[in-house]
Amino acid sequence: MQTSTLARVASRRVATVAADSAPASAVRPALARLCARIDQAFETVHASGASSSHDDPAQHPAFARRMRAALAEAGAATRWLTDAQRRGDPQTYCRHLLAADPLGRYTIVALVWRPGQCSPVHAHRTWCGYTVLEGTLTETLYDRDTAADHAIEARRQRRDAGAVSFVRGGPLGIHRLGHDCASAGAPAISLHVYGVPGEQIATHVNALVEVAAPA
Repeated sequence: MQTSTLARVASRRVATVAADSAPASAVRPALARLCARIDQAFETVHASGASSSHDDPAQHPAFARRMRAALAEAGAATRWLTDAQRRGDPQTYCRHLLAADPLGRYTIVALVWRPGQCSPVHAHRTWCGYTVLEGTLTETLYDRDTAADHAIEARRQRRDAGAVSFVRGGPLGIHRLGHDCASAGAPAISLHVYGVPGEQIATHVNALVEVAAPA
């Protein structure tokens, strides 16, 4: 696997790969539609007169609704990633950069999870959303104990293909996502949109959170 200038982030244990050099004719309509839908979500907020250059669009209900709808539409499309974008890493889950907004408002990535791979427990520095494209993931949700400054596991839920999630940035949306079924033969693939420029995808998204020790 060839790493990009975004580089491999060993401390986060996730491999990041730049967008592949497929010809323009190979750009998938599903990805183009997703970019258009996200652009429309931003336009809706701006048209309402409720945003400024320093405003968080995820604070606006219309933006969140449009993002969830855009992710659901993308999740319903089948096998539109290239072979390179479906490639995993034997050591850690792999992040493939699919598209970066030229205005720096968002970045779209595909995450490939081999059986047994999972993210660290984290909150988010920015708004973000995802949909599961293939396979089944497990999402573990956590409550934050502000007094002890750590997270406590609250519940786990299956996230099958087509599942959609969207959260604002901040300290409360703590979770862990992963392909917990080590016996499964195939990887799981999820599609994520983050409210950061492409060059910040490895450094300005996850805010790692310490988990309380088991009682």
